[in-house]
Amino acid sequence: MTACAIEPSAADEDDSAPEAGCVITVDGAYAARLAQRGGSWYPERWTLDGPEPYAVALPGNQPEEPDTEVQPMGDGRVLIRRRVDGRHHFALLYPTGPGTGELPLGAVECPDEGASLRLLPPAPGGARAYALAVGPRSSAVWLVTGGSFGPELLAVVPGRCSGGVWLDRVGRLLALDRELGGRTKAVVVDLERGGEVSPLLQIAADSDDRLLHADPDSGLILVGSDAPSPGQERLGWGVLGSTLPVRFPESLRLPRCPGCVVTPFAVQPGQVLTPESCGVALGIAGPLGSWVGVWRPRDRGMCHLPAPEGWLTGAGVWTRDGVLRLPFATGEVPCGVAVTAPWGETGGWGETREHWDPGETGEFGGWEETRGLGGREESREHRGPGGPAEHRGPGETAGRWGPVDPVHGGAAAWASDTTGKPTEPEPPQPPAARPVPLQQAPLARL
Repeated sequence: MTACAIEPSAADEDDSAPEAGCVITVDGAYAARLAQRGGSWYPERWTLDGPEPYAVALPGNQPEEPDTEVQPMGDGRVLIRRRVDGRHHFALLYPTGPGTGELPLGAVECPDEGASLRLLPPAPGGARAYALAVGPRSSAVWLVTGGSFGPELLAVVPGRCSGGVWLDRVGRLLALDRELGGRTKAVVVDLERGGEVSPLLQIAADSDDRLLHADPDSGLILVGSDAPSPGQERLGWGVLGSTLPVRFPESLRLPRCPGCVVTPFAVQPGQVLTPESCGVALGIAGPLGSWVGVWRPRDRGMCHLPAPEGWLTGAGVWTRDGVLRLPFATGEVPCGVAVTAPWGETGGWGETREHWDPGETGEFGGWEETRGLGGREESREHRGPGGPAEHRGPGETAGRWGPVDPVHGGAAAWASDTTGKPTEPEPPQPPAARPVPLQQAPLARL
């Protein structure tokens, strides 16, 4: 499985209330979030790989601060980062009967004024966890759990870094978006070679190029760059290690929804050597709210799905068989998962069978833009330097989702059928809530 949560950049870290989302392990087995009860914040662990999802509260001796971070580990424990007196303290939480056990791991201090520290996305394997400390002139990668002793400094990268994407299945290659010399470029940090840094994206000399998501199975990457439209970031895709250009299809733009922000948060795994077939889940935030977009590189349209009520925004998991699972929490269902299969046996919106040849250029040394014109694809290249299926289970809502118009809130003719002609999908149907009583949560498997 491939899963992630939309993480704020280091510059966005403040004392405001945390986002509604959660963090999910790479294998999709566990999730963790800060939940609120009676005006107080406390960690909560979700188990997602059993017959039904369930949550375990892990309150400490006192309520947590809003800027506290939590992250699930592969063994069911929850890593927590607390900021106290300018130091970042780390500990592992686990249920112990009626209470919460806590294993202190040590602390990291950021002595530079204006420096910040946050947890990086969950690492493959679930045994280690990392943090990124960002200072005025350099950034540091810390191993905070899984080492031989306390937090360990692994790498120092010149420049201010943000993001954080794992490029392999062993947790060795970490991609960061580095701001240096007034430009932002994605770089790779090799954690097994003393933090050796090498460039990853160079779409154009004067462009800002960020890596948003990567799938190690297929090599599919999602990037954000202003190379096609200076001053405006566009969402594009490419293949890691390929000599083909990064492509910026029109299907990833929302011209009818000005001000909308599109962020990929999950990619379908298991599509070895077929990145064009990978399903990509995107969180779309606009003036009228948030919803989910589902897209594949080989398609010329995006399927727009209304988010389930109480969706933990930006969190989700793709399974290998093409099922998208979104965690949600409401007053009636405090721990639930909504599922849908956009490309199941019953078909889905936005599916096309055409495939186009992207051409050739240097390795990540250019960009290509595609537009659908009457069922045909027109491309221009710039060369730089070098109906959903229903899946029901305990604690899950049926994936009865439909396309949604982000401007008018009704059905949108954004999809294409297999002939490339516009289609008029059915009006959206909200997911049907199925409150399921939770069983008493067992103890963690430590």
